[in-house]
Amino acid sequence: MTPMGYMAKKLEMAGALENFNAPPHVEDVCSVSNCISKDFCDYIPFWKHNGFWVFDSPDILRECAEEGKASLEGMTLFYYEIFEQQYNAEKGEWELFTPEPSFPLDVKIPNEAGKKLFGFDIATYSYGNSPECSPLSCNGLANEIPVNKHCLIDDFDEARRLLETGAF
Repeated sequence: MTPMGYMAKKLEMAGALENFNAPPHVEDVCSVSNCISKDFCDYIPFWKHNGFWVFDSPDILRECAEEGKASLEGMTLFYYEIFEQQYNAEKGEWELFTPEPSFPLDVKIPNEAGKKLFGFDIATYSYGNSPECSPLSCNGLANEIPVNKHCLIDDFDEARRLLETGAF
């Protein structure tokens, strides 16, 4: 896994979502996409994000929030790591996935005590720069694919297998 960066999101409780019929055991939606778990603000105009379109450090994220007059109150800070390959379903093979090269990438990795694995998300990147949809939550596939209480897949190898077998 490659350090991707940080994002502050509004953690959505599954039972409070009108347009998402979550399985009963799902408590919240921790997707990397902005569809359900909303980012703290429209941060793109500040151009402080890295090549994965998230932030290299919590400090840079806070600077952006301050500049955009966005409150971080009630937000959850997430640190993401990303798999270095993407699955090309048309070709049936894995391909290298890299950040947008025109943006520097210098992610400050949290210490191990500060990391907590919530699970693995699958996200579309059709434009090749930022996470778009997380089919588990955005498209309701959590009702067909086993997910944990965060609407994520517990096991990386299972996430790979599901991609390779066309579950998405």
